[in-house]
Amino acid sequence: MPTNTWNRFQQHLCHCPEIGLWLDISRMNFDDEFLNRMEPAMQQAFDAMLALEQGSIANPDEGRMVGHYWLRTPTLAPTPEIQQQIESTVDLIESFSADIHSGKICAPGNKTFTKLLIIGIGGSALGPQFVADALGNSTDKMTPYFLDNTDPDGMDRVFSQIGNLSDCLVIVISKSGSTKETRNGMLEAQAAWQRAGLDFSKQAVAITGNGSQLDKLAVAEGWITRFPMWDWVGGRTSVTSAVGLLPAALQGINIRELLRGAQTCDQITRSRIATFNPASLMALMWHHATGGNGDKDMVMLPYKDRLLLFSRYLQQLIMESIGKQLDLDGNVVGQGLTVYGNKGSTDQHAYVQQLREGVHNFFVTFIEVLQDRQGSSMQVEQGVTSGDFLFGFLYGTRQALSEKGRESMTITVERIDAATIGALIALFERTVGLYASLVNINAYHQPGVEAGKKAAGTVIELQKKVQAFVQGHADLPSPEKVAEAIGVPEQVEIVYAILRRLQSH
Repeated sequence: MPTNTWNRFQQHLCHCPEIGLWLDISRMNFDDEFLNRMEPAMQQAFDAMLALEQGSIANPDEGRMVGHYWLRTPTLAPTPEIQQQIESTVDLIESFSADIHSGKICAPGNKTFTKLLIIGIGGSALGPQFVADALGNSTDKMTPYFLDNTDPDGMDRVFSQIGNLSDCLVIVISKSGSTKETRNGMLEAQAAWQRAGLDFSKQAVAITGNGSQLDKLAVAEGWITRFPMWDWVGGRTSVTSAVGLLPAALQGINIRELLRGAQTCDQITRSRIATFNPASLMALMWHHATGGNGDKDMVMLPYKDRLLLFSRYLQQLIMESIGKQLDLDGNVVGQGLTVYGNKGSTDQHAYVQQLREGVHNFFVTFIEVLQDRQGSSMQVEQGVTSGDFLFGFLYGTRQALSEKGRESMTITVERIDAATIGALIALFERTVGLYASLVNINAYHQPGVEAGKKAAGTVIELQKKVQAFVQGHADLPSPEKVAEAIGVPEQVEIVYAILRRLQSH
């Protein structure tokens, strides 16, 4: 690590006053020529990003465009029809939310909706959850709840927290309508509404693809309304579409400010001068830290409670985008970037011990928020507030790690508001896209996820066969005999697991 940290800090600080953001990469141990060496590859990444934003087929596996940047700047959309769809959807979200808040659209019995249940999985839940937690407060117009798994006990807990369902609006989010976790959550919710003597369809809204299974169901059952999901928006980059905007608007969050922050960050991160572009600098630091092949993990340490869920959100955005077996040329590369984290200063008492003195297989991204709270803070010691301690823990930890040769970046923002959250979302989306180009992979497909879904379906079909066999036998045969009898002797381990599960019910 260079000894003159102040000179290095001044040389490599990237300040973006338009979004109130600073990126400090001075504690990353790249050499003086690294940025110059990477310049040709970075320019190629900018070319790829430009083509993507202009509507090229950026996801060749599925023959799809990738258009989440258009959501913030609809005039960039490749056709007038797409631009109109984006703009009209935001208008519709705002008018629908206003009608819900005013009681113009109400629950049966003229009840005003005060609660909101969002049913989704992956990006259809992580994005809205992050925004809701980061920007929620006691004055929210509606209280959000989430079903984001197919865990029955977890669903029961959520229904218990909601309590009275009669004033709860439900949003079901699924592009295809066939995603099992979301479908199961919807079926469980329908059953809960039925047990409460309520008509689920009178309190339900769908966000889905045109003509999907969910779209057809919502029409057939007479749900309140439907909002679009487009095939050119992936789940993990959908938070600035109806997927994230509708729940946020209903909660009472200013979605125009969220979009403005994202749009402004998009403008900044289109700069082809890497040192002026925080997304390109972060992508280059990921490449430096990991050797361009995922050698090290990224630890996210946001020193703000409102950013607690940011690490979970980024896990999907980054790991689903970057974790790929093949590159764009079909070569086996095994790419990835592992992301984990919680929040400071909680981590002072958790894994910072290992970060400083244990295995050196990571780099850190700190996030600092300058504004402590709305209003003034009391002093907990003479001349010192709780926020001062948070600041001290951040920079003390940063220094302690640096002394041990542990690399880190620091993102500083002025405050947490809708525009800042939009900017942070856009910053990491762009970083993912640029880094993917640097390492020559497709950031916009997820063959591993699809393989997992297919494997799960195979297990369910096998369970049905085991259940049918067991029902015809008073005495339960051994797993080996069951597997042999149903024609899957090579699957005896799974058969054993199925039998164990059946015995527990």
